[in-house]
Amino acid sequence: MAIWVKICGLTTRDAVEAAVAAGADAVGFVFAPSKRQVTAALAAQLAQGVPRSIPRVAVMLHPTQSQLDEVWSGFRPDVLQTDVGDLQTLRVPMGLAVMPVIRSVRLKPDPQACGVDPALAGHPRILFEGPVSGVGSTSDWHRAAQLARTTQLVLAGGLNATNIADAIATVRPFGVDVSSGVEASPGIKDPARIHEFVQRARAAANGANR
Repeated sequence: MAIWVKICGLTTRDAVEAAVAAGADAVGFVFAPSKRQVTAALAAQLAQGVPRSIPRVAVMLHPTQSQLDEVWSGFRPDVLQTDVGDLQTLRVPMGLAVMPVIRSVRLKPDPQACGVDPALAGHPRILFEGPVSGVGSTSDWHRAAQLARTTQLVLAGGLNATNIADAIATVRPFGVDVSSGVEASPGIKDPARIHEFVQRARAAANGANR
C-alpha cells in the first residue's frame, strides 16, 4: 500500500520547505484558534513555492461563511478541511475540494453504519480525528480501521515517528496527518522530525505490502 502524508499546522517557511523536501503529499494551514493559527495572508506567503502537485489545505473548525470567504479570497487553498457538520451550512466555493473531518466520538459502534453515514455522501476521502484537534491525543484506531474499509480515510490524532508504524498496521489508512508529533515546541515544527515521520510512514506502508 502507498501512503498519503499530510503535514499540518505549518507556521514558518522553514517548516513548509521541510515538508516539501521530505516528500509530503499535502501541507496544511490552520485557521482555527490554535498556537498554529495563521492568517490568509501569511498562509499565502508561506505557500509560495509549494509545487502545484502538493495540495494546500485550509484547516478550519466551525467557520462562519465570512471566515471561509476570507480564507478563499486571501489564500486560495486547494482543499477545505472542516468538521462534517459544518458543511451543512457553508457555501463552498467552486474549485475548492472538501475533506470532511469525522471525530471518533461521533461514530456509531456498528461498522456498517460507519460505511453508509449519509453525512459522507459525495466525500470519498475523510479525515478521522480524535475529539479535539492539535493536542496530541490519539483517535480510536479500531473504529478508524472499520471506516478505512469503505472510504479513503486519512488518520490523524497523536501520530508521531514512534507510533506511526503501529497506526498504519492497525488502521491501514489511505493517508496520515501529523501536526504536534513533528514539533520542537507547540506551534514550531522541527524539520528533522518532519523528515523522520515521512520516512517512517513510507517504510511502514511498504512493509504492509509484504
